[in-house]
Amino acid sequence: MKDQDVIAAHSVGPSKPIRSGAEYVESLRGRQLKVYLMGERVEEPVDHAIIRPSINAVARTYDLANEDPELASAVSPLTGDRVNRFLHISASSADLVMQNKMQRRLGQLTGTCFQRCVGMDALNSLHSVTHDLDQKYRTSYHARFTSFLVRVQRANAVIGGAMTDVKGDRGRSPSQQADPDLFLHVVRRTPDGVYVSGAKAHQTGCLNSHWLIVMPTMRLEAADKDYAIVGAIPVDAEGITYIYGRQSCDTRSAEDGDIDAGNAQFSGQEAMIIR
Repeated sequence: MKDQDVIAAHSVGPSKPIRSGAEYVESLRGRQLKVYLMGERVEEPVDHAIIRPSINAVARTYDLANEDPELASAVSPLTGDRVNRFLHISASSADLVMQNKMQRRLGQLTGTCFQRCVGMDALNSLHSVTHDLDQKYRTSYHARFTSFLVRVQRANAVIGGAMTDVKGDRGRSPSQQADPDLFLHVVRRTPDGVYVSGAKAHQTGCLNSHWLIVMPTMRLEAADKDYAIVGAIPVDAEGITYIYGRQSCDTRSAEDGDIDAGNAQFSGQEAMIIR
């Protein structure tokens, strides 16, 4: 843990605080993401018939916070403002109960994955871990993390958690792989930050997020120092490619006519992220 880096990124994310599901959808437009679906480049994911239902599911997390603020939002001790509960650091058993009730209600409303849970868990874990690191090693990770958290709370942004690496030979550690890019790792360090290379697989809601928090996928040893990276990366950062994952019935969303499309309005999403 001592060698992990919490990196700051240069993207500003949403240009203004997102107040509703409709504003959230608009915040995803025009980002020029490099997204491929069924072998073709997707010019605007927001308007793609297969992708849009997953965006609708995330938008519902914003609307629920407006409809039932006690359930789906909380007062941030960092800003003093009410923030979406997916961006709140739980400080009591009551917070955890409300978090669970919010997730249950969203499941009832959407019937699918609403794609913000891993990001929420990452924020809560890092709040604790960075504090402990600073106490033990006299580092400044917690202050940097808190600064980032305030930033995303004020923007009311969506945080995606990116943990699962593609792994390669599972009998070998990251530093022993024939291809170093099978695990996300640091390739260059500069006074301004670090540069990473690699891939993350099965990333829930990554296209629908504003930031990705990357984390190691397994316990690491000293030889794996460059793979012990935790950081926040803008979804629209330069050099990232997204390969959209297929769902069993996803083409029904793109078909016209009266067809039994199941849950046509909402769906989940996953993709492979390559950098």
